[in-house]
Amino acid sequence: MQNGFIKVAAMTPHIRVADPIYNAERICECIDEGEANKAKIMVFPELCITGYTCGDLFLQERLLQEAKRALTIIAAHTDGVDALIFVGMPLEWENRLYNVAAVVNCGDIIGFVPKTCIPAYGEFYETRHFAEGIQTPVMIDFEGEEIPFGTNQLFTSDAIEGLCVACEICEDIWAADPPSTSHAVAGANIIVNLSASNETVGKDAYRQMLVKSASARLICGYIYASAGEGESTQDLVFGGHNIIAENGAILAEVKKFTCQSIYSDIDVKRMQSERRRMNSYAPVNDKEYLTIPFAIVREETDLTRTFNKHPFVPADEQKRKARCEEILSIQSYGLKKRLAHTGSKNAVIGISGGLDSTLALLVTARAFDLLGLDRKGIKAVTMPCFGTTDRTYDNACRLSKILGAELIEVDIKEAVNIHFRDIGQDAENHDVTYENAQARERTQVLMDIANKVGGLVIGTGDMSELALGWATYNGDHMSMYGVNAGVPKTLVRHLVGFYADTCQDEKLSKILLDVLDTPVSPELLPPAEGKISQKTEDLVGPYELHDFFLYYMLRWGFSPEKVFRLALSAFSDEYDMETIYHWLVTFYKRFFAQQFKRSCLPDGPKVGSVAVSPRGDLRMPSDACGDIWLEELESLHAVLGDLGG
Repeated sequence: MQNGFIKVAAMTPHIRVADPIYNAERICECIDEGEANKAKIMVFPELCITGYTCGDLFLQERLLQEAKRALTIIAAHTDGVDALIFVGMPLEWENRLYNVAAVVNCGDIIGFVPKTCIPAYGEFYETRHFAEGIQTPVMIDFEGEEIPFGTNQLFTSDAIEGLCVACEICEDIWAADPPSTSHAVAGANIIVNLSASNETVGKDAYRQMLVKSASARLICGYIYASAGEGESTQDLVFGGHNIIAENGAILAEVKKFTCQSIYSDIDVKRMQSERRRMNSYAPVNDKEYLTIPFAIVREETDLTRTFNKHPFVPADEQKRKARCEEILSIQSYGLKKRLAHTGSKNAVIGISGGLDSTLALLVTARAFDLLGLDRKGIKAVTMPCFGTTDRTYDNACRLSKILGAELIEVDIKEAVNIHFRDIGQDAENHDVTYENAQARERTQVLMDIANKVGGLVIGTGDMSELALGWATYNGDHMSMYGVNAGVPKTLVRHLVGFYADTCQDEKLSKILLDVLDTPVSPELLPPAEGKISQKTEDLVGPYELHDFFLYYMLRWGFSPEKVFRLALSAFSDEYDMETIYHWLVTFYKRFFAQQFKRSCLPDGPKVGSVAVSPRGDLRMPSDACGDIWLEELESLHAVLGDLGG
């Protein structure tokens, strides 16, 4: 369970209706399979010991006694099995019959959780047989053992700090006020649901939506195990639609009618991080709960779930297109408001022929269209200097003209050389002063042109650059409105690509595609044989890695060790262990050292779940110490060295 991951399973055995001993054998086979796959939480369907479709046979003493015997067989089989197991059965208590989840751990029955919402509509008539479960737990006798019985039970283990499991049954999730809400408020971060949901047209999509939304609303992992093959088909058909979800995302889902077990790794620490971040999450809980410890061995979980290499970019093409359109709208409407508020009919943008300034120009053109302004009010300023190449210069000029902006060229070489002379800088010394003097000269030009035309300087820097501090203080770091401040570099590429694909202008599309094909560079060093000599990713590392690090550090608050582990899983086919480690150290060093630049950022719109604005998502001191993060990485490196990594 290293880093908060726990492997879980939703299992649908092939049963026979009203044959508890046969069903117990099939359940035990599934438990063996789950143990082989190292599942630590196993969830079986509702009433699976007898079958959900027994009808009035539930009133037969013989069936109820055999169900008890079957449970004792299952419990005995789990002696030595390292898992928390939930199985469904009918249980009589005080002359009333209950639909319960029996909770089993290491050979012991440790709880009975009754169903709360008993349906009696449509094809369901459970009230004919079952009573509504009580909430506050009481101790009941089961085969000579005192076992807790009640809805409000929490099952905890110290194998993962904070791990807390609770249970609801089938209809409970469909109710207006499901028990899982109270469970989650009481501390449960994994909810299990034993279900027997029959199939009707379109019901699977609704069921999936319920599970996803429950896991999102409650910020929890949700394991849904449903009845399948073997149930009576007299009037209903059951598809065994098993689902494992986490915080609104489906981790694993079985194809209906296949009667298969599914596995995934729920990240308990992720749930804790999100709940900690959302201070509006939990109201006061005044319900009485019984906490029951269970035993599982703490060990590393072999990860089977996948992690998107580009967490800011949807993997699905249609979702990606919709996301790009939405972000372009957020950016352009944000700028529209700022232009309208200030009464500005002119915008000034430094155009380099690179990705960021291209996106800023496209967004500005959209904002001008929304305001009904003439695009000639967009002053696209190209400022060639020592590192400018023909390719980027030509693209900047052609892009500005085709978008209808006014192209202004200001060659800054002479001004920079005069500045070098004034401060005693050797022009042959290509150090940080050599580079930053150019960046600050460009910003001065833009600001003064903006004053001249009564316009706003539009910032082009993106969120990835701001996270790394890869910006010249009071140079490209400064503007009057930064439209790209909330957009990570990996997403900038897709936004420009989306525009190229949808602009319906062949010439514009061709320019944008060439911009996408150009190496990322500030172009502050002289070119080599006419080509870009200064490639950003050679200096600070691949942006796809840094965006990955940024997402899991800021969005989820993960430790460096866990971020490293996830990166290894996501990028194993692209980067070796040492490369990922090297750039992760670079990321943390730069992130903490460069906060002073982020502390005085210009205004700019937030577009996603991660942002670095000092007025919004990142209230961080400029002089915060990053030693404890780096110390963890040093300790990790020592372990990697021992492993030969």
